Amino acid sequence: MSVYKKLIEARNILQTKQLTKSGHNKFAEYKYFELGDFLPEVQKIFKEVGLVDIISFDAELATMTLYDVDGGSWVTFTSPMGSAALKGCHEVQNIGAVETYQRRYLYTTAMAIVEHDALDATTGAVEPVKKIEPKPEPKPVKRIEGQKGEFQIVIDGPPEGDTTEWLELVKTSSHMLLDLCSSDADVMTIFKKNKALFDTVKATDPDFFKEMMGKFTETKNKFAKE
Repeated sequence: MSVYKKLIEARNILQTKQLTKSGHNKFAEYKYFELGDFLPEVQKIFKEVGLVDIISFDAELATMTLYDVDGGSWVTFTSPMGSAALKGCHEVQNIGAVETYQRRYLYTTAMAIVEHDALDATTGAVEPVKKIEPKPEPKPVKRIEGQKGEFQIVIDGPPEGDTTEWLELVKTSSHMLLDLCSSDADVMTIFKKNKALFDTVKATDPDFFKEMMGKFTETKNKFAKE
């Protein structure tokens, strides 16, 4: 039996095997055979029919020669050499990656293994463009103004989201005015003139409002004792 007859027999035997594709191209969404998916079966078949494979590489070609171990005839398959540039790998690791791919291609050709048509799968394939949702325009901030005159507080309304800094600003402003009071009437004037602002604080954070009003009570009680 010549090497060609043995190769045909080997191919026919392989076609009866249930091989599973473990490789997965996520971009083009197809599966493919990795070397380990078929090599063990191929080597068993070569032993059974009397073939041995010799693979070599040079700068231009990857070459597989199949020899008939009984008659000495042979057949050769070649594939153009490529290159790899895997991130985080040394040059020798990139060479190993290329040789592994070339071996897979040589066996695929020699054993007539049917693969997915990667060219058709990737030609014209475009990564889906993520839809960029327009950012909502910020809502205009309403300015809160107390009654005009002495002890008036003018401040922008609370922002969307975190209101911590805004609340602290209101408290600081009101406490500064309380330090300027000379009577309990002044305390009441500050509260009445800026009631709209304080009502907003209460609606935003009732506990913070209660704490802030403690300063008003403390200042008013101080004047009551005098």
